[in-house]
Amino acid sequence: MSEIIKAILYGIVEGITEWLPISSTGHLILVEQLIPFQGTSEGFFDMFDVVIQLGAILAVVALFWKQIWPFALTKKARWGRTGVLSYFKTDIWVLWFKILVSCVPAAVIGLLFDDVFNALFYNPVSVSLALIVFGIAFIVIETWNKNREPKVTSLSQITYRTALLIGIFQVIAAVFPGTSRSGATIVGALLIGVSRTVAAEYTFFLAIPVMFGASLLKVVKFGFGFTPVELALLLTGMGVSFVVSIFVLRFLMGYIKKHDFKVFGWYRIALGIVVLLYFLADSSVLYFF
Repeated sequence: MSEIIKAILYGIVEGITEWLPISSTGHLILVEQLIPFQGTSEGFFDMFDVVIQLGAILAVVALFWKQIWPFALTKKARWGRTGVLSYFKTDIWVLWFKILVSCVPAAVIGLLFDDVFNALFYNPVSVSLALIVFGIAFIVIETWNKNREPKVTSLSQITYRTALLIGIFQVIAAVFPGTSRSGATIVGALLIGVSRTVAAEYTFFLAIPVMFGASLLKVVKFGFGFTPVELALLLTGMGVSFVVSIFVLRFLMGYIKKHDFKVFGWYRIALGIVVLLYFLADSSVLYFF
């Protein structure tokens, strides 16, 4: 029962931090240092902290279904009346092709160097530094953007070049836990002239193939020999993260219509400093060097 409670806590943390640009993986790594699972297989948490994000991804699918489902099933679109192509929503298909372009850089880097990056950077010190550095980046970029009009104000205005550039920024999050995947893509999008709302929505949709792919990769590496307890922990974490994500996504989309991302930058800096001081004061931090 105590492990299930931990899974619930992990799910709450994941649901909140997956969409706010403050790093879900970074927070989960830090929480794991404080309340680790007991009695699980070696490598379970490394898989858990990625696969649990599927719950949050399913929240995006549920909330934005009409905007991401590329097929039409209306009476006017039946076979024989207007042709098979009428079943396809062209604008949504184009959006998905752009999203796939954004996925390419992180997919290549992840497949080639995932284990290397895990060994080098999945530790409290690296997470703390990433939180601080990208927190500063949010504040600087939002200050710079204050009096600038965005060039891209709708999803349809995102070009393939813009999609590729956003994907390159996503690579930073693939390398450094604590950066925040959403944070990296939003910062990149803001830099190249995408509005906050469009940057956030595109980041949500981009997370769907990215996290499904990352989760599949982690599960394959871990294997499918889950114990009943491990399966229960994973499903609990995913379920909780799904429910919490529904509320967080609705909050964030309302928030960014009236506010910028500076508050998240200050939060990242404060958290990064606290965590860094905490682990530097603990002699065990030497292990990570």
